[in-house]
Amino acid sequence: MRPDRITANLPSRSFAATIAFFARLGFGIAYEGKDWLILSRGTMEIEFFPYPDLIPTDSWFSACIRVDDLDGLWSAWTDIGLPQDDKSIPRITGVVQMPDVPRMFALIDPDGSLLRCLDNKDAKP
Repeated sequence: MRPDRITANLPSRSFAATIAFFARLGFGIAYEGKDWLILSRGTMEIEFFPYPDLIPTDSWFSACIRVDDLDGLWSAWTDIGLPQDDKSIPRITGVVQMPDVPRMFALIDPDGSLLRCLDNKDAKP
């Protein structure tokens, strides 16, 4: 039995394109149907719904991913060669530390969704 959890629900213009992009990040298909897609990477899951008319630059969708090994995740995800500028879609940022916020980096997926990746070690109770 799995523990109680919440999973992110994000838009996808194309399930095939979403699967291909997230496979490069180490995610596999946990479920694929006509109107729903679930991808997983270890204990992380992201769920997607169809949104074929989404304009990525107008997207306001986001999710937080909290991990114990932020540097390892960043290293693995930067290895796929995503741009690190502030305009490209998709793109990835560097790891940053801001006051009163856990160390983090951000990934923008091809549909413009923001994934904030946060270090569990810096999380406040």
